Amino acid sequence: MPEQWKLDKSSSVPLHRQIYDYIKGRIMNGEWSVGTKLLPQRELASRFGVNRSTVIYALDELAADGLIESRVGQGTAVINNTWSLLAAAPPQDWNSYVQSGAHQPNIQMIQLINKAEAESTTIRLGTGELSPDLLPVDLMREQFSSSPIAGRFSLGYSEPKGSPYLREIISNYLLAKGISASPASIMIVSGGLQGLQLISLGLLHSGSAIFVESPTYLNSIQVFQSAGMQLLGIPMDPSGLQTGAIGRMKRQHDAALLYTIPTFHNPTGYLLSAERRTELIRICNQERLPVIEDDVYGDLWFDSPPPRPLKALDQQGLVLYMGSMSKTLGPGLRIGWIVGPQPVIDRLADIKMQTDYGSSSLSQYAVAHWLSSGLYEQHLVRIRTELKARRDCMLGILEHYFGELASWHIPQGGFYIWLRLREPVPMRQLFDQALKEGILLNPGAIYDRNDQQHLRLSYAYAPLVQLEQGLVRLAGLIRQHLSA
Repeated sequence: MPEQWKLDKSSSVPLHRQIYDYIKGRIMNGEWSVGTKLLPQRELASRFGVNRSTVIYALDELAADGLIESRVGQGTAVINNTWSLLAAAPPQDWNSYVQSGAHQPNIQMIQLINKAEAESTTIRLGTGELSPDLLPVDLMREQFSSSPIAGRFSLGYSEPKGSPYLREIISNYLLAKGISASPASIMIVSGGLQGLQLISLGLLHSGSAIFVESPTYLNSIQVFQSAGMQLLGIPMDPSGLQTGAIGRMKRQHDAALLYTIPTFHNPTGYLLSAERRTELIRICNQERLPVIEDDVYGDLWFDSPPPRPLKALDQQGLVLYMGSMSKTLGPGLRIGWIVGPQPVIDRLADIKMQTDYGSSSLSQYAVAHWLSSGLYEQHLVRIRTELKARRDCMLGILEHYFGELASWHIPQGGFYIWLRLREPVPMRQLFDQALKEGILLNPGAIYDRNDQQHLRLSYAYAPLVQLEQGLVRLAGLIRQHLSA
């Protein structure tokens, strides 16, 4: 039910008739297909701001017209639409198509989070992106109008691997990280998520096992699961992935690859130590286990740079390295990259051309300019300073209000604090109760289905005033559950 549609209580048309007309219109134009379930009567009444009896009156008229039907224990659903009213043929049931699609739907809590993030009044305590206040919108606008590389800009399709100029610049950018990669071994993608989708489509078989950290961001999306693959968790501690478990698990499960976020991990914020990075590469070489290294947070360090990426230690072409501008320059640019052996990159580029025919040339142009002009490094200095101040602010709030309720690790970069409640609470109830009060949480179960004791907190998005308001209220809600 769209929030923007409101009843006109000053109209001469009765309220129940307005509700009737609205629902009928959605059914008759095909937006609500046969099988679509309506919200419960009490929730409809709350959304419309009327008494439940007004909603019942409208629904009774819709039922009398043969558009909807209520069944005990099953709720109210659409049973007819325009075409079924005009023809004797059975109505088209689009729900059967929806349910048979190959790509699995998001888990319900992620769907609720995505919906709540669209509400401007929501306090987003777990959102994994920069605040709009931290994005260089004005400078980006200025650079587009006066860029010295305007002659390189094109609105046509780029090459399958992406703009040659951008790939050359990224090749130079990666050298500072210790990664030697020619432009031919780099492919531009529309964000890190597309990179994972291309890998699942182009390199892996259905039924493959994938090693991941536990918990992991990968559990919150369905990119590998929809391709019929199984995610197997390897435990973590504050020093990152416990590399000693890799060999044992590889002998138990013939995994296709290992996916890892070694630098400022999502959701924990942990940083894989230099010693473990060396050990991870040694073990994966020994086990012939390919690695996907997701390094989207690597530039967001606070006091000192992190250890070199796994790809910088890779001497056998074992690591596919993924980077992105979504966490640093702006999620709307949708520009990332994959670095790997040239035959792999050629294969992924071929798949990409079959799916979207290339990433936005406008965004590629913008990223190329920011990297080549030095603006990106200047921007990173500001963002690191801002994020560190936000982290410290959140740590101060946690010390004051959560000292007896939870424990946490202090991140050295990135966006996240992995809050562990000292006593478990009914996490779904806490999530629902907080959402009713306009506070959006990211519970640990999103990243590990068995986790009922963690919350992913982000200091990157919410304004500091909202951050404190939301955390203070969250502490109160947790205390209510613990005292119940």
